[in-house]
Amino acid sequence: MINIQSLTFSYRKNKPLFENLQLRLEAGHIYGLLGKNGAGKSTLLKQMAGLLFPDSGTCEVLGYPSAKRQPAFLREIFLVPEEFYLPKVSVKRYVNTYAPFYPNFDEAAFYNYLKEFEIPKDQQLTEMSYGQKKKVLISFALAANTKALIMDEPTNGLDIPSKSQFRKVIAAAVSDDKCIVISTHQVRDLDNLIDSIVIIDDHKIIFREDVQTVTDKLSFKTVSRIEETTGVLFADSNLRGHTVITRNAGQEQSKIDMELLFNAILTNHKPIQEIFN
Repeated sequence: MINIQSLTFSYRKNKPLFENLQLRLEAGHIYGLLGKNGAGKSTLLKQMAGLLFPDSGTCEVLGYPSAKRQPAFLREIFLVPEEFYLPKVSVKRYVNTYAPFYPNFDEAAFYNYLKEFEIPKDQQLTEMSYGQKKKVLISFALAANTKALIMDEPTNGLDIPSKSQFRKVIAAAVSDDKCIVISTHQVRDLDNLIDSIVIIDDHKIIFREDVQTVTDKLSFKTVSRIEETTGVLFADSNLRGHTVITRNAGQEQSKIDMELLFNAILTNHKPIQEIFN
């Protein structure tokens, strides 16, 4: 679906942001692209969407070089950017203007998403709050029914109930022929949603595993005394005790803690990666 090979890219000459980057993402999955601010997440998404071009290497989506922005490619990809502009028109006018660019656009589904997000369908876009505008854009993106859906920090500006609604509609949207990539530094927002994890740090992919593999190989638990727990790979202390990650030697079933894993990978990457290798 999305195939990046030996990609090198720089904003400034002789200072590559990405160098020989490799990444392959398949249909039927919701990928979480996790990383701190400034790690290169937005730049990578813009490469996929054809808004930035490789200095060398390739980025292909559905077999199309994204940099060429061919019509057949543009019909099957939608990017929800972190920063966006919506024109001074009504919701209905917006749909009538932009929906024809997406042959699989489902107008009924769009208005159902608006209802789910509690957005009035007759309001002018410029009269909405930032969070309302974002929910309109997310609704349009889902209704476009593109095979590749890319979202950059989509939960920024959403309140807690809206984040819950967001997870609900995204989980319902995944299908065997669709690839969804969601970038965020607010790691907890993707709990119980994504099925594959990609962590980027210092402009490099440092971790790429599906959630099932992570829970097969690692155990997440809370203990009262950390010194009584063997093989601790990472620990975070709080008022309830210590939340730890250990090697899953006994085939235990535990719920993944996305934020704990993210912090563990950033601070103790090598021993954790060795478990997966």
